[in-house]
Amino acid sequence: MIQIEQISKKYKTAENYSVSNLDLFIAEHEIFGLLGPNGAGKTTLLSILCSLIKPTSGSFTINGLNYKSHKNELKQLIGIVPQEYALYPTLTAFENLKYFGSMYGLKGKNLDIKINAALDHLGLLAFANKNIETFSGGMKRRVNLIASILHEPKVLFLDEPTVGVDVQSKNVIIEFLQDLNKEGTTIIYTSHHLNEAELFCTKVAIIDHGKLIVKGEPKELISKHQGAHNLEEVFLSLTGKGLRDYA
Repeated sequence: MIQIEQISKKYKTAENYSVSNLDLFIAEHEIFGLLGPNGAGKTTLLSILCSLIKPTSGSFTINGLNYKSHKNELKQLIGIVPQEYALYPTLTAFENLKYFGSMYGLKGKNLDIKINAALDHLGLLAFANKNIETFSGGMKRRVNLIASILHEPKVLFLDEPTVGVDVQSKNVIIEFLQDLNKEGTTIIYTSHHLNEAELFCTKVAIIDHGKLIVKGEPKELISKHQGAHNLEEVFLSLTGKGLRDYA
């Protein structure tokens, strides 16, 4: 589904590359976790794949389409759930979703049915006509997720989709994503919740300093690292225990 070849990105004011000569293949129907410490290059790589920023060098394809010559087609193929809320606070949940759906060319009764079904699935139908600014963090995350999937994307990119939410919201979000994956959506996911990633992802890649360190199934990576009992221990053995604060 995604083929990344020698992708690099260096921001104008930066001393080092955020992503450096990275090669990666992501198969169709995977739930693929991009894991790494702060500043490892995860969000930069996602932004490149979503055509939000241009790579300094290298190339990638999604579903066989090259980003240089098929940018508009690629945008129709993907859905994006950013780390920050991307919603209009003074509009209702339904109004937000109606607006985002219309941006993908969806309209009329079919769009209304899709919105109501998704709100119902994620426990939000009773709040459809409430302003987003009154919602809890977990509720906003769920509306953000719905906005990204109304056009039924082949690939869904999620940047920290469960950060700052309660356990119940997190559980509902994960189950909803698993259902989407069973229906054929390929999911690319970043998170600092390694226990969650271990259970949720079919494969993961750990990157650091913009480079790919290791890739494989979580159980496979745990079994290959002597003394590791979970994915977090594998992660720390590969990236170190030093703090990764940056400004």
